[in-house]
Formats: sequence, C-alpha cells, structure tokens
Amino acid sequence: EVQLQASGGGLVQAGGSLRLSCLMSGISFDGNTIGWFRQAPGKEREPVSCISEGRQYYANSVKGRFTISSDNAKNVVYLQMDGLKPEDTAVYYCASASGCEASMAEFGSWGQGTLVTVSS
Repeated sequence: EVQLQASGGGLVQAGGSLRLSCLMSGISFDGNTIGWFRQAPGKEREPVSCISEGRQYYANSVKGRFTISSDNAKNVVYLQMDGLKPEDTAVYYCASASGCEASMAEFGSWGQGTLVTVSS
C-alpha cells in the first residue's frame, strides 16, 4: 500500500523558515513524481511545487522562496520554505503522480496534511 505522510508544519513568524517532509512508504521515490499542494482556509487546494526526475517546478507565488528536494536513500521529499508570508498559511499536502505535468486530480496517495501558520 502506498502511503505518503507530510510533517514539519508549525507556527512561524513572517520571514521565518520551515522544512516540510513527505515520507513515502510502499513506493520508491526513484522514478516517481512527488508534488506539494496547499489549501488555505476557505480556498481551494492549489499546487505549490513538484519534483520529478531531478527537475523541480514551483508555483509563481513561492518561486525564489521555496525549494523542493529529495533524499532517495531515506525515501523523503522535502519542501524548504524560507521568507514565509502570512498568505502561505495553509494545510500542506504531498501526493504522487506519473509526472509533474499531471493535473491535480491525477495525483494520488494523498496523506494527511501538515498545518503551516505564518503570523504577521
């Protein structure tokens, strides 16, 4: 059974940093695609970042502030978030797909998210 578990969220002041982790079980990151998504209160879920075959993709709203990376040995994908803003407040999720070009509906194995709260 494929399972993804996001962790690392918390409360941080604006301008601060957090590193989220997406731990994969049942699959190997090698050859797979992992995407990070977020859902703010009262808003729809949106893509944040994606990593696949060594290539990284970012939403315009986080480009230059967030960095996605992987540790294949640990089967973990990280999302380093720097320069956090109050508008980054959301529940963050990770999910898997066949490629970063996949639509959000094509991503699967959604795990429980992790809450990031950025205070002003």
